Amino acid sequence: MTEIDRNGLEVLDRDACIRLLHTVSLGRIGLSIGALPTILPINFRVDGDRILFRTGVGTKLDAATRGAVVAFEADDMDPMYHSGWSVVVTGVAREVEDADDEAVTLTPRWAPVTSERLVEVSIDEVSGRRLDGTEHQSGLAPYDPT
Repeated sequence: MTEIDRNGLEVLDRDACIRLLHTVSLGRIGLSIGALPTILPINFRVDGDRILFRTGVGTKLDAATRGAVVAFEADDMDPMYHSGWSVVVTGVAREVEDADDEAVTLTPRWAPVTSERLVEVSIDEVSGRRLDGTEHQSGLAPYDPT
């Protein structure tokens, strides 16, 4: 049976969330920089129970992800038909030093860097929601910008 939350969205289980994360390559990482919340776009890849991304050495993202608890979000939304999904992960960001992981390629790149390090975010907590765009769930007609 499909679980529906109080907003009419389908609640996704852990496996469904991770499967959906495999279908996109651009997400957003939420973290603290200078004691202020910040959200940055990143290219990523899912590898088992972790999210991998690269960052430039010495960047604010580099400094902010050394052992920090972060939030990560990825989605695929259709604003015209009010459908799509969103997955949110909470985990610890750490540098990956395993030689096998150094071969991970993440293309296309959101931001080119010359000196980089590979970072993993453990998928400790994950939640997701899906909206199928049908009128009974959204109560909205397709978007019409005119």
